[in-house]
Amino acid sequence: MKLGCMLRNVLRALFQRPVTVQYLTKPEERVPVPERFRGKLAYDRDACIGCLLCIRTCPSGVITATVEKKVKFDVVRCMFCGQCVEICPKNAIALSSEFEIVVDNKEELVIQ
Repeated sequence: MKLGCMLRNVLRALFQRPVTVQYLTKPEERVPVPERFRGKLAYDRDACIGCLLCIRTCPSGVITATVEKKVKFDVVRCMFCGQCVEICPKNAIALSSEFEIVVDNKEELVIQ
C-alpha cells in the first residue's frame, strides 16, 4: 500500500516544474523577499540625533557609541530583532531587504 502511494508521488513530482531557484546559474532569478523581512541594518548618520536609546535597547550589544555621539553597528553580532528600529525617534535605523551579507573581511560588516 505505501509503496504504491510513494511511487505515485514520485511519478507526479517527476513531471512538475522544479520548486528551487537556480541562484548561481541565473542571478537575475531572485527569491521574492517578504514585505516585513528583517535584513541587513541600514543607518542614516545624518538623521541620527545621538540620543543613544538604541544602545540601551539592543539585547546583543551590537551598537556602540562613537566620540561624536553617533552609533556604530557590528552586524556580525546582530540577531535582527528590530528593537533598535522601533525605538529610534528619528527613523535613522532601518532593516533593509538585503539578505546577502557575505564579505571576506569581518571589518566590512561594521556600519558607522
